[in-house]
Amino acid sequence: MRTEDARQHLTTPLTSPAFAPMVPRFTNREYLNIVYRTDPVALRTVVPEPLCVDEPLVRFEVMRMGDVSGYGPYTEAGQAIPVSFEGERGEYLHAMYLDNFPATASGREVSAYPKVIGSPSLYVDSGALVGTLDHGSLRVATATMGYKHHELDRGEAEAQIAVPTFMLKTVPGYDGMPRVQELVRTRITDLTVKGAWTGPARLQLFQHVLAPLADLPVVEVVSASHILTDLTLNGVEPVHDYLKGGASS
Repeated sequence: MRTEDARQHLTTPLTSPAFAPMVPRFTNREYLNIVYRTDPVALRTVVPEPLCVDEPLVRFEVMRMGDVSGYGPYTEAGQAIPVSFEGERGEYLHAMYLDNFPATASGREVSAYPKVIGSPSLYVDSGALVGTLDHGSLRVATATMGYKHHELDRGEAEAQIAVPTFMLKTVPGYDGMPRVQELVRTRITDLTVKGAWTGPARLQLFQHVLAPLADLPVVEVVSASHILTDLTLNGVEPVHDYLKGGASS
């Protein structure tokens, strides 16, 4: 293979890429969101500067992807933290666990999503919407919400999930030191909210050394939402370069 041909391949392995080199479209992406209050000291320990934490809040989410171009259906769960960056409000993605390897590889390599393999699920059980996350054979999180108790304004639902998202991108060099270390930002586009509901909710987090969601403990459940959408995820843009000590151009 000639050098110029090799340079056209943007994924690994070279001739059998782990994921499709495309921008995926999400159809029937279903969210269970539970916003809860947590320990402010623990929260500030995991959020990197220059992001700022105003309130000690965390959004636990379980997302069932009904159909995703390039990946097919899968489920994902994790934690997002409300933050601000230079006056812009958004969320910092702290942890993401999903049951689809191509989507995991793409999220980590192409963007900066903190994705690892896990076993999340989202289903209805005896009048409750239930979201769970297992790591191996052990339960890490269980979330329950009254199923479609109250309609949620679709504009409010859109505002909940369309905020800018911040992530930390780190690529190690061969000497063990970071070769790339940037704060990046992305946004959801082409968003259609097809249904939105709210209701009472509970959240349990269980201690696990390799899936430490419980390090941000549940003090109080603040709100909950169940949202069905179609959407597209934009590519990322760097906003802060840690190796250069300033904003990225």
